Amino acid sequence: MRRRDFFSLIGGGATWPLIARAQQQPTMPVIGFLHSAAPGAFRRGLAEAGYVEGQNIRIEDRFVEGQLDTMRKHVRDLIALRVAAIAVQSTAPTLAAKSATSTIPIVFTIGGDPVKLGLVASLNRPGGNLTGNTVLTHALDAKRLQMIHQMVPAGSTIGVLFNPKNADAGRQLSDLETAARTLGQSIRVLDASTKSEINAAFKKFAELRAAALIVSSDIFLNEQNERIAALASAFSIPAIAARREFAASGLLLSYGPSTAWAWHQQAIYISRILKGEKPGDLPVLQPTRFELVINQQTAKALGLEVPPTLLATADEVIE
Repeated sequence: MRRRDFFSLIGGGATWPLIARAQQQPTMPVIGFLHSAAPGAFRRGLAEAGYVEGQNIRIEDRFVEGQLDTMRKHVRDLIALRVAAIAVQSTAPTLAAKSATSTIPIVFTIGGDPVKLGLVASLNRPGGNLTGNTVLTHALDAKRLQMIHQMVPAGSTIGVLFNPKNADAGRQLSDLETAARTLGQSIRVLDASTKSEINAAFKKFAELRAAALIVSSDIFLNEQNERIAALASAFSIPAIAARREFAASGLLLSYGPSTAWAWHQQAIYISRILKGEKPGDLPVLQPTRFELVINQQTAKALGLEVPPTLLATADEVIE
């Protein structure tokens, strides 16, 4: 045997096992993540379940900015990447994902009723390729109206900052109007689906002498929490919203379920699907605990005394 042939044989024999081992290595699963805040609770939940980003899982983040066309493009991009599952926050991108695929598992976190929205067949047995959790933010608007009414009981008109483009807008508005009638309260709803409309709405609320304000739960409005808090401060309007981020940014009150809990549960469901469970067999989860956050600094700036009943039930008071 010639020396060249001998080394070629050794080289070929040495290379083949390496190629074989490379071909046998499992492919790292890819998770699509449509969100507006890149919550750490989601990644921590995955890590607790044994999935560490960059080690045994890859996460493809797509930032949702409240524009339906952008959401649809993001979903198409993720499908083209052949993701193992898609995690989605908020109703509109969840509906966009559902309309784009009936095979890729989708795990959502939304504020409305997933059955009424047509996302799942039932809460206990979702069926199909979707499951997740509903944080009931829309259903709690009536409670928020009651709380802000406690802060300004003599106020005749309470404003509502509302995005008419929300996928569940009709039901949101109906629930608020019903709650207002129950309390004998007058509400004035102003639409805000752009930054300029938010600015214009606050000027109008000031002209109307609105005693207080409710920020309806919506992905676009949630993204604008700092702008809304700053405008509420500038116009001296007591306001309440669903997410803690609003109160942390300077809004008077926030009341709603823990978003950290929701995002953590979303990650747990993703991990269970990666391990072989079907989304249609995983029941849609609902929160059992709700958080009231009071910004005491804002209350003092507005010259308001927080009722003892609210202080006693507060989960957090920002001094």
